[in-house]
Amino acid sequence: MSTAETDRPVSRFGVVEPGDLPDDLRQRIEAIAEKSGFVPNVFLALARRPAELRAFLDYHDALMVPAEDGASGSSLSAAERELIVVATSGANHCTYCVVAHGAILRVRSRDPELADQVAANPYGVALDPRRRAIVDLALLLATDSASLRDEDIDTARDAGLTDEEIWDVGAITALFAMSNRLAHLTALRPNPEFFLMGRLPR
Repeated sequence: MSTAETDRPVSRFGVVEPGDLPDDLRQRIEAIAEKSGFVPNVFLALARRPAELRAFLDYHDALMVPAEDGASGSSLSAAERELIVVATSGANHCTYCVVAHGAILRVRSRDPELADQVAANPYGVALDPRRRAIVDLALLLATDSASLRDEDIDTARDAGLTDEEIWDVGAITALFAMSNRLAHLTALRPNPEFFLMGRLPR
């Protein structure tokens, strides 16, 4: 990351440090920081509205953390969920989410090239039929959701996606459409740590 970029504020609306948050949110953010080694800037920016941060985290976790007991009925993998975020965030020109979730996708997929390829050209990247169907449906919902037809759902089903997985594709796309726009609103700066994550074997 360039010096000019690191000198830019994290958010044009300022940030709130975890220690200044309500206890429940502070504990959640500290747990994330302990696991990753740093606090993602999105949480510092959204913390100015604690109730909204709490709701965002709850919905994020409901969609992005696969239920261990399969209660949701969806078997989208963690990497497939991140694939949706990177493809649609690229389509929405959201630098923060492409950088942050590109890093997570590299880690989850164990592929150092996939995230960059998907972010740069999600329509042209070589994917297996299942992932192609996931990305195509997500991109349609991200860029022209009003044009969605029954035939588009049928195409996803023909590729092997269940209705619960199709719902997850749509819900993840919708959540990150909001996240992308909040990142634009706040001029959210990616953490430097994200840029190198998952690029080299550990």
